[in-house]
Amino acid sequence: MAAERLRLLPPPLLLLLFFSCSGALTRNSAGPRYSPEWPSLDARPLPGWFDAAKVGVFVHWGVFSVPAWGSEWFWWHWKGELQPDYENFVRRHFPPGTSYADFAPRFSAVDFQPEEWAQLFQDAGARYVVFTSKHHEGFTNWGSEASWNWNSVDTGPHRDLVGELGEAVRKRNISFGLYHSLFEWFHPLYLLDKKNSFKSQFFVSEKTLPELYELVLRYKPDLIWSDGDWEAPDTYWNSTSFLAWLYNDSPVKDTVVVNDRWGANCSCKHGGYYNCQDKFEPSSLLDHKWEMCTSLDVRSWGYRSNMQVFDVMNGNTIIQQLVHTVSYGGNYLLNVGPTKEGQIAPIFQERLRALGLWLKVNGEAIYESKPWRTQKENRSEETWYTSKGPAVYAIFLVWPKDSVLTLSSPVVSASTQITMLGFSKPLKWQSSPQQELQVLLPSENRWLLPFEHGWAVKLLGVS
Repeated sequence: MAAERLRLLPPPLLLLLFFSCSGALTRNSAGPRYSPEWPSLDARPLPGWFDAAKVGVFVHWGVFSVPAWGSEWFWWHWKGELQPDYENFVRRHFPPGTSYADFAPRFSAVDFQPEEWAQLFQDAGARYVVFTSKHHEGFTNWGSEASWNWNSVDTGPHRDLVGELGEAVRKRNISFGLYHSLFEWFHPLYLLDKKNSFKSQFFVSEKTLPELYELVLRYKPDLIWSDGDWEAPDTYWNSTSFLAWLYNDSPVKDTVVVNDRWGANCSCKHGGYYNCQDKFEPSSLLDHKWEMCTSLDVRSWGYRSNMQVFDVMNGNTIIQQLVHTVSYGGNYLLNVGPTKEGQIAPIFQERLRALGLWLKVNGEAIYESKPWRTQKENRSEETWYTSKGPAVYAIFLVWPKDSVLTLSSPVVSASTQITMLGFSKPLKWQSSPQQELQVLLPSENRWLLPFEHGWAVKLLGVS
């Protein structure tokens, strides 16, 4: 009977059981252990690499990249909400009787070059990448044992997209994270659990947890970006039990970072760091690490063939969002959606490379920085502060009139020294009659920099 029960366990859970029994995943008894309860899990210190990273690239890629219209929620809008625009789109572009499953063989990834992607992300200045392992459609971008033939190895690309990109990214010393949706819109077991008011857990035991354990054991992600949690409580998802294993006994127990989407009402309350909601932008300094995730295409996370130029964030907005986010202690995660062939649109590449050029000059004020005692200049919404050790950085988004930057927040001293990032020569400064710091900027040289928006001065000897 015991052997029969073991054969019924999903393969990832069998693997987990083997490792646990063999002691291969047992945490050093000298280290702390976390119980499967939120007070214990929330007390785990956030691994330092995440706060230091500041900048990441998000990638939404899946079967939704085949219709590539509307948004990555195509299937739900088409068959869940029954929006007529989506039905009409399918009727115009695909043969009669087409189902969503018929899109999977067209998800070819024929032009997917993971080394080129990883180089682009490095050029963008990203210190971590979060890749879609599975979205709400249920299609896994690796050969999951729990997803039958609904995965990128058995159909479509016939490639391990997660593994290939992870290897390329890590070659460049970029941390690799995985987005994973807890739920699936139309999975029969999930719909059964939902009908049972989530009193049963057929979907969790057969699909969600096996996938999560498999991802961790096979790919050892630096970050798990959970999503799709909002319909059911964390007790349904067995979130605290999984996280306790992740923090205590998994191969990434000391380095892994997770977000806050582990069940209804968990967002902004529990987890390693907070997402709170998509495109979350607080207006003050938070007492918990957080992340602002946003997309270059402001109308979608996945690629859209009907995307217009004015739907794409411009470089000024990207820099503004980044500076605001980091000044308030957050990380900035910027999304792109590739085509079904695996191409990243040229306009997305241009925006990412422009961000990278800005960071090459001003990254000192971003990476490994901490919020200063005040986050923005009292006089203006256009000047923001970060700090690193004895240095304070004033990042100004608009070049001031007469090339004189006036700052009311820093208190100068006899030892105050000021430079502008991108130039080595010290800048002249003076105190105004109102005891404000006036910095004389190198106006004739500003055009030598490879960007036209957002500059930073480094202040030493100020308080």
